[in-house]
Amino acid sequence: MKYINRTILKKIYKSRPKDSHKYDFGYVLIIGGSQLYSGSPALAAMAAMRAGVDLTLIIAPERAANIIASFSPDLISFPLQGHDLGLSHLQDLILLTKTAQDVSHGKIAIVIGGGLGRDEGTQETVRKYLSKINIPAVIDADAIWAISKKRETLRGKRFILTPHSYEFFVLSGERVSNLSLKGKIGRVQNLAKKLETTILLKGNIDIISNGKEIFLNKTGCPEMSVGGTGDTLAGICGCFLSQGIKPILAVSAATYLNGKAGELAKKDLGTGLLATDVIKYIPRVIKFTQ
Repeated sequence: MKYINRTILKKIYKSRPKDSHKYDFGYVLIIGGSQLYSGSPALAAMAAMRAGVDLTLIIAPERAANIIASFSPDLISFPLQGHDLGLSHLQDLILLTKTAQDVSHGKIAIVIGGGLGRDEGTQETVRKYLSKINIPAVIDADAIWAISKKRETLRGKRFILTPHSYEFFVLSGERVSNLSLKGKIGRVQNLAKKLETTILLKGNIDIISNGKEIFLNKTGCPEMSVGGTGDTLAGICGCFLSQGIKPILAVSAATYLNGKAGELAKKDLGTGLLATDVIKYIPRVIKFTQ
C-alpha cells in the first residue's frame, strides 16, 4: 500500500517520437448522455484530450450528441436516434467500436456511463454491450448500476470501476461511508479481488486496488464536489487506458492528475471552480512533470 505522488506522471508522460501520428496516443469512445444530460460525455472527452489522447468519439442519443457537437470543433459526436440509449442501438455500438479498433490499431478505450440514466432498457443495453467487448473500459456513474446486476461480466477484462461510496454500495451491497480508512481499503481490495477487476473508490482519500496492489491518493479539494469532476476523471483514465497503460497505473495516475488540476483551479478561482476549469489546468500539471 502506498500513497501516489507526482512521480507517477513520469511513468505516463515521456518524449514523443518525431514521427508520431494520429492514433499513436489513443482513441477514446465515450458512451453517455441522454435526453436530459449532455454535459457529462463532453467533459470526459475534453479531459481526455487535454490529458493527451489523439482522438475522442462521443456516442450519445441525438439531442445530447447535437448539443455536444456545438460545444467545440475538437469534439466529434455520433447521434443515436431517440431520447435515450436502448437495445435498438446495440448493433451501432458494436459496429462503431469495431471500426474504432481497426483504425486505431487497437489503441482504444471505452468510457461509459456518464449521463446515461437508469431506464431499464438503457441499463440492459450497457450490460449486453460490456459483455460483448474485450477492450479496456472505464465503467462510471450509471454504468456501475447496470453492471451491478451482472458482475460476472467484469472477470478477466481490463475494466476500471470508479464508484463513490453509494455506488460502491450498489455494486457490493456493503456500506463503507462510515468505515475507517483501513476498513475501506479492506473492502475495496476484497471486492476487486472477487470481481477480478480494478476499483477506484472516490473520496477524501481515493482508494485504488486490483485485488493485489493498493494505492491511495490525497490530491483534490472540497470544491471538487461540483458536478462534472468525476467525468473529467473518467476521461483522463480513458486516455491512459487507450495508450496501453495497465488499468492499475492508468487509474492511479488519472486520479492524481485530476485532483492536482482541481487544486490548482481552486487556488486561482476559489469556491467558484467548475469542472471545465479543472480541464483547463490539466496541461499545467502535466507540464510540471516534464
